[in-house]
Amino acid sequence: MRIAITGAAGFLGQMLVKTLSTRNTMALNGEPRRISAIIANDIAAEPLDRLARLRRVHALPGALSDPATLARLAEDSPDLVIHLAAVVSGQAEADFDLGMAVNLHGTVDLVNACRAMRRPPVLIFASSVAVFSCASNATITEDTPPAPRSSYGTQKLMGELLVRDATRRGFIHGRSLRFPTIAVRPGAPNRAASGFASGILREPLAGLPADLPVGRELRLHLGSPARALNHILTAAALAQEALGGEPTITLPGISVTVDEMIDTLARLAGPETAALIRPAPDPATEAIVASWPGGIETPRARALGFAPNADFAELLREHMDRTGVAAA
Repeated sequence: MRIAITGAAGFLGQMLVKTLSTRNTMALNGEPRRISAIIANDIAAEPLDRLARLRRVHALPGALSDPATLARLAEDSPDLVIHLAAVVSGQAEADFDLGMAVNLHGTVDLVNACRAMRRPPVLIFASSVAVFSCASNATITEDTPPAPRSSYGTQKLMGELLVRDATRRGFIHGRSLRFPTIAVRPGAPNRAASGFASGILREPLAGLPADLPVGRELRLHLGSPARALNHILTAAALAQEALGGEPTITLPGISVTVDEMIDTLARLAGPETAALIRPAPDPATEAIVASWPGGIETPRARALGFAPNADFAELLREHMDRTGVAAA
């Protein structure tokens, strides 16, 4: 089995490539398969070079807008395509053309490349709970009709519809995953509107100050990086018929307020760590994030085998263990 991963240089892409490089087999579309090759695609050449040193990993640098990159993917004809490449929410809001080019047109071009493959691949599309909106940061259900209030959420919703239709047409075996906000993201801050959810934990744990652009009463639907990785592998393993003709899955997460996040940080890492968080109201960020649901009920996803973190303390301990930060 050959696996292609777009956005492989991103934090989740690198986690996925590294994890798969240590495995000999994985389940795909209901059957165990042996992994023969992993094609890591991204526009960032240096991280790809490092990934290419791993077992069975082959670098494919280039944008999905490049016909040569798409031709290479189509010729390789992977059995599994995991589409993580994207422009994050804040950047997509600030630069409409870039968001459309990467988040929508890149997905269109990738699906067309899949149409040219020797057999329809399983395609996992990374979507987001940003496709939803709700009044007052409320709790919704996975059956709530999407109605995004950001360019990012709109672009992801259009990608979901494309994946659904391409699956109906038999071009791919699609699974669109609506990820919760992922925290704690490693590395430097990015332009995601939800980036503060990682920053107010990651930076204080590293002894650095962190800005809080939203109110402490705001709720978030969260999942950890390791849980996101598990969701991708669970989605790949599902037999297509298990989806019942609906390839879009709203993933479970934990519902937690910013205040609860900060209190848990103080409990696990000490009040002096939590004191490094400073209020820095940003109306633009709050307007985007406050339109997202504060919690989502996901019985279908849970029945399909997707499970959230146990609680926020587990999520925070995962990051502390990964980075070697001792509990207070």
